[in-house]
Amino acid sequence: MRDTFVRTLIEEAKMNDKIELITGDLGFGVLKPFWEQLPDRFTNAGIAEQNMTSVAAGMALEGKTVFTYSIGNFPTLRALEQIRNDCAYHNANVKIVCVGGGFVYGSLGMSHHATEDIAVMRALPGVTVLCPGDLAEAEAATRAIISHQGTCYLRLGRGGEKRIHEKPIDFKIGRAIKIEDGAEIAIFSTGAIFEEVAGAVEKLKENGIGPTVYTFPTVKPIDRETVEAAASSHKYIFTVEEHNVVGGFGSAVAEVITETGGAKLIRLGINDVYSTQVGNQKYLRDFYGISAEKIAERIIKECK
Repeated sequence: MRDTFVRTLIEEAKMNDKIELITGDLGFGVLKPFWEQLPDRFTNAGIAEQNMTSVAAGMALEGKTVFTYSIGNFPTLRALEQIRNDCAYHNANVKIVCVGGGFVYGSLGMSHHATEDIAVMRALPGVTVLCPGDLAEAEAATRAIISHQGTCYLRLGRGGEKRIHEKPIDFKIGRAIKIEDGAEIAIFSTGAIFEEVAGAVEKLKENGIGPTVYTFPTVKPIDRETVEAAASSHKYIFTVEEHNVVGGFGSAVAEVITETGGAKLIRLGINDVYSTQVGNQKYLRDFYGISAEKIAERIIKECK
């Protein structure tokens, strides 16, 4: 996803001289094409994410569209006060980009596990939160937030994510995308965990369960219309996220269903713990119950 993001940002920046990119002293390998082609619009703020965010806010209030870029929790939790006070409060055109949502940097421990960021960012008034599920969604989301007024959070994987959409997608902020139709149960997914959801769907079909499947590249604003329609026409809705189940994507869906009623909701994610394990992303997903196998097992158990 990060390569797709950088390529898309370069294309857009060549057509829009207001776009700026600031990094927190990392990502130079993947960002090299940007600073080689657009050196006057690239800034290294150093290992100072709070300053980076305030600088971005100042530039945005002077008419720029500014992207801040870092990994895991660094551009969000470390700079939360600056995002809240300097960016969101002023409706500044700052686009915060996290590379490595969830367990991407699993071997580096909990300090690098971005598992509370969705909840924190969606709690800030005026902040739009996007978690694309594949390369097509990452490209479309990047283009969309450039023209979207206000502060946005873009949560990306790292690299190697599988493509969900083989055909062009009709991407709109605040709109879910249907992957396939089914009956009885619906599965909602946000972010790069969709590759595990896709594997789980295949296992469910082998057990005679054909779910309706949606990917939600936007967590805030949540697609209320899709949630309400699915809740009224399915017995169960399962949400899947590589994130704490408290306050994240599943909670956003729960807020809608609580108001409207309908299907029973089961949230699959990290059960309100910090990871005490280290290992690669696949290992940690399985350990915390959000691998394809564990997702399928949980759904089959609930349906029985």
